[in-house]
Amino acid sequence: MKNEGFPVKNYGQPVKRYVQTMDLKDDAELIAEYRRRHSEENAWPEILDGIRQVGILDMQLFILDTRLVMIVETPLDFDWDSAMAQLATLPRQQEWEDYMAMFQQCREGATSDEKWKMMEPMFCLY
Repeated sequence: MKNEGFPVKNYGQPVKRYVQTMDLKDDAELIAEYRRRHSEENAWPEILDGIRQVGILDMQLFILDTRLVMIVETPLDFDWDSAMAQLATLPRQQEWEDYMAMFQQCREGATSDEKWKMMEPMFCLY
């Protein structure tokens, strides 16, 4: 699957992309459980709804060993800071962050925006 590429959705509008990274704890059992908790059948519906509610069009996670990369696509007028502040107040969001923290290299009680580190664009073919 990893060499087949991933389809990109056409939103019918221009979008912008954010890329973030985070490291997981170096423990194969923990990583397997982290993957399980992010599976379609185990992701909490309230969290998925909240992500959409703040204006995120798509979110993808990629993993290599302990390194996670998240790609977030949004409308052009999306304001990251406002959206993350709103996301942190939504029902069950901090509960989800605490539920995931045991796998992540982060401080206790961290919000999503504190855990994930924004990556800087360095090269673009187009």
